[in-house]
Amino acid sequence: MKKIKEIFIQDRPREKLKAKGPQALSDFELLEVIVGSGDREADVGQIAKNVLKKFKTGIENLTLDQLETIKGMNLAKASRIVAAIELSKRYLIKEGVKVENPKDILPLVQEYKDKKQEYFVCMTLDGAGNLIQSRVVSIGTIEQSLVHPREIFADAISDRAAGVIFVHNHPTGDLTLSEDDKEITKRLIEAGKLLGIKVCDHIIITNKAYFSFKESGLI
Repeated sequence: MKKIKEIFIQDRPREKLKAKGPQALSDFELLEVIVGSGDREADVGQIAKNVLKKFKTGIENLTLDQLETIKGMNLAKASRIVAAIELSKRYLIKEGVKVENPKDILPLVQEYKDKKQEYFVCMTLDGAGNLIQSRVVSIGTIEQSLVHPREIFADAISDRAAGVIFVHNHPTGDLTLSEDDKEITKRLIEAGKLLGIKVCDHIIITNKAYFSFKESGLI
């Protein structure tokens, strides 16, 4: 594998991107651009090659810690990769997604169904039911998830959302509603009414099934 300095200038990833656009770059070259540079342990090409190997096992749950195990990778490089993935996911998710029932939501939250902690996700909607944004607002433990209406509705207000859908996972795999599930949902509905933001649904997911407050007549 040639090092960047051994490649003709016009064929180097950054120069190629400028001249021909990002579509002309291979996955490997795009990663070289994001990684930026190598170090004494590994050059940028070696780092990009090893990141691609990680990508092949799935990028949805790729973490900083996993990337930092790669030779030559540091926090700055790993952070750029994780940030690029998250930004892409956010904009790809929101484009053209209209939410009419829970089954429209499920493909967007698959990454949380196998989590070992509780992830509480808030999805904001415009007046036509189109997805504006999807955000993790709380990460708890198996025993508890700390959810406060102030934190959840702050982003909804910023998005000028007309409605919200909440999603959280049950790491135990049990879909049985807890008293906390019911109480939190009640509090969020009341807060939404005060703010003029409709709580359209609260969906609980596991790795095998889901429960919808709306479908069950609880909202």
